[in-house]
Amino acid sequence: MPRRQKRPQMPILLKTPAEIETMRRASQIAVKTITAMVRAAGPGVTTLKLDHIAADTLAAHGATSALKNYPTYMPGQGYPRHTCISVNDQVCNGVPGPRGLREGDILSLGVVAKTGGFCGSRTMMLGIGKISNDAAHLIDVADEALAIAIDEVRPTRKWSEIARMIQSHVESNGMGVVREFVGHGIGRQMLEDPKVCNFVSSEVVRGDFALRPGMTITIQPMITLGRRELMQRDDGFTVATQDGKPAAHVTHTIAVTQSGADVLTAGTIA
Repeated sequence: MPRRQKRPQMPILLKTPAEIETMRRASQIAVKTITAMVRAAGPGVTTLKLDHIAADTLAAHGATSALKNYPTYMPGQGYPRHTCISVNDQVCNGVPGPRGLREGDILSLGVVAKTGGFCGSRTMMLGIGKISNDAAHLIDVADEALAIAIDEVRPTRKWSEIARMIQSHVESNGMGVVREFVGHGIGRQMLEDPKVCNFVSSEVVRGDFALRPGMTITIQPMITLGRRELMQRDDGFTVATQDGKPAAHVTHTIAVTQSGADVLTAGTIA
């Protein structure tokens, strides 16, 4: 699978209260967009139809998709859709297309809305009809890992300490933690520094950072029911598990405050 090109680490950009409020607006539009997708999803509905619903919802709220046409690591190819929809064994970057959803599918719905010059990112898991007990447990563990991380956010906390908790929770449930894709800073750009990993390694420790008020990041556990090794599909975007077992990917956008985490993408999706 092609690796991401390395780029120089840039300074971590702190946001003003006014900028964070603009990010909250973008984040809430992302939540509204996923809500519309969830309400439309069901057996027979194509992932491309859900993408069209997302595009219409973003436009109706005065936002655009930060994913659409986003430059990739393949020269000359931007991301072709407004959302990422990854189904079953797909981990991330699933490209919406003509595949109809089926009873028992699980999928991640990923939206990055941009308005007022700032982005907000939300990804959630959805089961279609009755899903397997293993798939339901996978989704629960991903959501739990995300909640654990958010609860541990506070100023001066080293991110590696939180990453270790995410990894421990996932692996104690017999699941794998993806290494190749991680959370990140977010703001005027969809991808900013720092890297927000879900695991600890010597490289993560070398790139460790302390949380500070004004930092805005995405926390996004990506976990697998089986082995963590990945493969890239022929479309050049979609990333899936090598063993074909299901994966889960969830994301919240948060701002670090003096007392903890302000979840900018908070809100009920039903």
